[in-house]
Amino acid sequence: MIVIVDYDAGNIGSVANICKKAGGKAEISADPERIAAAAKLILPGVGHFGRAMERLNASGIRAALDAAHTRGAPILGICLGMQLLLSHSEEGDAAGLGWIAGEVRRFVLPAPLKVPHMGWNDLHFTRPDVLTQGLEDEARFYFVHSYYAEATDRADVLARTDYGGEFDSVVRRGNVWGIQCHPEKSHKYGLTFIRNFIEKVPGL
Repeated sequence: MIVIVDYDAGNIGSVANICKKAGGKAEISADPERIAAAAKLILPGVGHFGRAMERLNASGIRAALDAAHTRGAPILGICLGMQLLLSHSEEGDAAGLGWIAGEVRRFVLPAPLKVPHMGWNDLHFTRPDVLTQGLEDEARFYFVHSYYAEATDRADVLARTDYGGEFDSVVRRGNVWGIQCHPEKSHKYGLTFIRNFIEKVPGL
């Protein structure tokens, strides 16, 4: 069973729907005990980094996530959920979960490019991984974000995307993955990515 972490940060239902479409069983939970014991976890999210971390810390979910991470449960962060995996964000000048060393920065772009980065864009894969199997290079995914992740260790980067310069769009360290775009809005490519998480990554 996959637990989708509910911390009032949006797009929970659509993530549950794509898990079901991909053939997986997922439940939505805000219960720290259930989260800590989950076989696999998805940390979705849209919104403000600093406020999201405040909710995770205040609710007890942060401690539950740390417990799950420590025992090696596979964890997938989506959009804001990916950014929360990193050390720190300029958005709210807030510390993240710190499982992947790196910084979250706001886009500073030349005209006519606009912030947020919104719409379809390509993933350029930097190394193979179980979650990207079956996705040809330059698979197109749907993005909506004003901040981007920059991992410190380039070995943690699985894919990059170009929007006024390249940024890290898929990352992994150990049992933790993050994807900046929205698989649940990315049709066949997103379905393949989520199915890989369901079928190819063993849960604990």
